[in-house]
Amino acid sequence: MLLETGNYATARWQMDTASLGEKVIDILIKRRAINPEILQEVKEGAKASGIRLEKMLVQKNLVAGADMALALAEYLNMPPISLAHFTPDNQLLDLVPRETLTRHMMVPIARIGNMLTVALGDPFDVVGLEELHALAGLDVVPVVAPEKELTDLLQRFTKEPTQGLEDILKDVSDSDVELGHEEKEDVSLDEMLESAEDAPVIRIVNSIMVEAIRRRASDVHLEPMERSLRLRYRIDGILYESPSPPKSLQSAIISRIKIMSNLNIAERRVPQDGRFKIKALGKEADIRVSILPTVHGEKIVMRILDKSALAPNLSALGLDQKAYENLKYSIDQPHGMILVTGPTGSGKTTTLYSALQELNTTDVNIITVEDPVEYQLVGINQVQAHSEVGLTFAAGLRSILRQDPDIVMVGEIRDGETASIAVQAALTGHLVLSTLHTNDAAGAIARLLYMGIEAFLLSSSLIMTQAQRLYRKLCPACKKQRELPSEILRLNKIDPEIFSGATLYEAHGCPKCGNTGYKGRGALMEILMVGDEVKALMLKEASSGEIRDVAVKNGMLTLRDVGLLRVRDGVTSVEEVLLVTSGE
Repeated sequence: MLLETGNYATARWQMDTASLGEKVIDILIKRRAINPEILQEVKEGAKASGIRLEKMLVQKNLVAGADMALALAEYLNMPPISLAHFTPDNQLLDLVPRETLTRHMMVPIARIGNMLTVALGDPFDVVGLEELHALAGLDVVPVVAPEKELTDLLQRFTKEPTQGLEDILKDVSDSDVELGHEEKEDVSLDEMLESAEDAPVIRIVNSIMVEAIRRRASDVHLEPMERSLRLRYRIDGILYESPSPPKSLQSAIISRIKIMSNLNIAERRVPQDGRFKIKALGKEADIRVSILPTVHGEKIVMRILDKSALAPNLSALGLDQKAYENLKYSIDQPHGMILVTGPTGSGKTTTLYSALQELNTTDVNIITVEDPVEYQLVGINQVQAHSEVGLTFAAGLRSILRQDPDIVMVGEIRDGETASIAVQAALTGHLVLSTLHTNDAAGAIARLLYMGIEAFLLSSSLIMTQAQRLYRKLCPACKKQRELPSEILRLNKIDPEIFSGATLYEAHGCPKCGNTGYKGRGALMEILMVGDEVKALMLKEASSGEIRDVAVKNGMLTLRDVGLLRVRDGVTSVEEVLLVTSGE
């Protein structure tokens, strides 16, 4: 719905262009904003070119843009606005695709309830306003702005980085970098350096990184194919393909990323790892680079480590009350071992970092050994493991224990030696946090026993084991209410009473979430507190299934249980929970 302001009605959009021009000219003459003597020549030029008279006057600088906006506002009885010093709200810009705003020359400037105020460069573009109304689902209140000010604003704030990459590629011809479809060993190092520093290549790499930050990507994949260079972003755990640079620029782009990461650009036969930092969109991010030779060239994966997205403490993780209380109790213990388990990419390191930041006070000495050090935390001593020179997790942990630590974090327990040292550290007055690759919380106990840890030592040192998964949250702007099909409940053996009285939702898709239906992720946590009954089972070297059954009897919520509670709360969909907890 377009809210009418005075004479601002549908009839306005359908009136004769010549009649409209004459009436706006009368207002300009009355305001002394135009010289009447030049009008006849301009009218003839506008008629011949098919351009509206008021646009022709501004294009030829015969009328100032601000004066034309005021004249149109007076004629349409519509409020005028100046955007010279205006900064738009990103949340309003995200209501519709930014390409739509650019195409129709309009910017949302304010929202009150269900009413969206929009500045227009062309107040007669009724098609654009109707499209905006349909996409945003809000009533539109139009105001007039000078066309030049609005165009400048759109260029500064609404241009999509992806579109920027496409624009860059339009300007780059295949002849800019003379490279074939296959890597050649005799490519000159000087040529590679020169092509990597070409302006188009620098702009393309910068655009790729800015787009990754804007889309909240965790990883950027550049994958050489036989006849193309594929670009993909991992967003909320899912890979999405994007417009890709030409194959002819493949070596130049890879060389540019190697230069940024301080890697050897001449070496293309062995894997390489590096890092660099960027600032974009008001954020600072560390970029971890991994390069792997493939048959069609070097594949690059860049992990984006955005420190601003790191939870500053446990409460910021968005856990349910019981999970938060169990975690808080565990990390407040003076000594013992806490294990966080789950597959790769399940957020284990983020959980441990959140715990460390909560424990990070001036009266404790915290040391970590990690491979790699993902986030550099102020006030915490972090050691990078280097197995090639003998600095393994076990060797690093031995050295750490001679550094008078209070709290120790081991990036991962991979072998019996590391596990044994970690248990001894926990028994000798240290709080030890680490990760382990198992499917569930009870499986961590069985894994350590399998590694050769004595059951009586493990039962005396272990405080808690936790398993976690990451799930995608439904986009709050577009999620739709739904009735849960009984077939889903029956096939997955879900008690429908869990959802009694709750409103359930499903993913839909809108511009704010990239039409995926999901935006952001949260953690599902299965927390097993090691009480007397569990310790007794550990001493008997019981199976993980027996330990799990006792833990559930004592109140432990499994990953599936926690996920279904998130569905009941309307945070995610049942399909997403069933996907991330499959096999539970």
